[in-house]
Amino acid sequence: MIVADSESCGCSGAEGYLSCENCGALRREKDRGIKIPRQLGRGPSSFIPVEEILQEGAESAQRRLFIEAFVSTGRVDNITMVMGLHPEYLTSFWKTQYLLLRMDGPLPYHKRHYVAIMAAARHQCSYLVGFHMGEFLQVGGDPQWLRGLQYAPQKLRNLNEINKILAHRPWLITKEHIKALLKTGENSWSLAELIQALVLLTHYHSLASFVFGCGINLEIDQEGGHVFQPPSPRSCDSSPASEDGVNTSNGTDAMEEVEVLMERMKLLQECQLEEERVTQEEMETRFEMEKTESLLVTPSDIAEHSLPPNVLCFVEDPEFGYKDFTRRGEQTPPTFRAQDYTWEDHGYSLINRLYPDVGQLLDEKFQVVYNLTYNTIAMHSGVDTSMLRRAIWNYVHCVFGIRYDDYDYREVNQLLERSLKIYIKTVACYPEKTTKRMYTHFWRHFKHSEKVHINLLLLEARMQAALLYALRAITRYMT
Repeated sequence: MIVADSESCGCSGAEGYLSCENCGALRREKDRGIKIPRQLGRGPSSFIPVEEILQEGAESAQRRLFIEAFVSTGRVDNITMVMGLHPEYLTSFWKTQYLLLRMDGPLPYHKRHYVAIMAAARHQCSYLVGFHMGEFLQVGGDPQWLRGLQYAPQKLRNLNEINKILAHRPWLITKEHIKALLKTGENSWSLAELIQALVLLTHYHSLASFVFGCGINLEIDQEGGHVFQPPSPRSCDSSPASEDGVNTSNGTDAMEEVEVLMERMKLLQECQLEEERVTQEEMETRFEMEKTESLLVTPSDIAEHSLPPNVLCFVEDPEFGYKDFTRRGEQTPPTFRAQDYTWEDHGYSLINRLYPDVGQLLDEKFQVVYNLTYNTIAMHSGVDTSMLRRAIWNYVHCVFGIRYDDYDYREVNQLLERSLKIYIKTVACYPEKTTKRMYTHFWRHFKHSEKVHINLLLLEARMQAALLYALRAITRYMT
């Protein structure tokens, strides 16, 4: 990888934990008149100040993980840098992704990367599409396939329908979709192959949410990730503090937001102790109210992207996108009652039976992020955040039509203010429309690491929701 200077090569950051000899060599090349590319974005994320990601004296666990990444791949990519704010989760994420892409499995390695490209392209994620195009070629994939979906084998093209449904409206998946892929013929899928493909699709749909939700910058060696011009004085002097959404004029309001949230959590905990058992009818009514209210949660400012050719060529039916589970005046699919088909009792065992080990790693990853806590909220410590984490997880499932019989959905309205709901729904349902303004306008006094934590919850809640719909369809096909 060719980089421009100490800022671009990262030697002051991730590789600073190691040793960097690039800078002197690059200066000599520059002196010889050779153009050296400079990273277009500053740091791993356009939303998070680089100083917050590359903190001096970062935790030893974070440092160790960065060193492992550099030794195994020769780089510390931007996703790793941002996820590294939560080392326990990053370890679990890596183990799962390594198994999906590099360990023995039903699908050949090059096809795994092609499935990842197809998934990322549904959300216009140039970062992931570009990355896996490179990986596809490294493991011996046919370059012709990268000209577009129509150049891939028919067997892979047959995944297109289930790919777009899983990405945007997973509740539409039926056993008929499964049957169509498994029917006998030269382009048929085996059940084991299909399970791996479905896990890969949901993994990369959800990872695209993380990329957009955290404003992950393109790598310097990716198309669109570098320029050859020197930085302008204005870009060098820009202060991250001026962009983080908390300045002196609104700092007081942001502080009040934190205190209001703390007070609401306290009141809800007290109510749980005092309130008599609520009837199932009342719980269902509260869910339906929340589901209907989510129709009104739409962003006013959205990022519109023109699909670059290297992404568009992998997308068929680009107009197909997320549509609210409940639409006024339309016949809606029945609510998915989580108790009827749970991850713990049904999904986990089905995956483990057909694709050994991955079920266990997925379960560990879900558990790690769901239980991850530092017992802090903004400037407060010693806080039980379980209620807030559960509200975020269940709200993601709510916008995908999944209801928990034993959960009081009033908590969602009490704990998640409107700007946070807009952010969650955008990142989970149409991540390519996420803007920096959405990121900065919720939880304005919270740490960036706490906002990354929310994105990890969104990633995993979204993945589990889509997997539940897909696995339920497979179970119905098998019975």
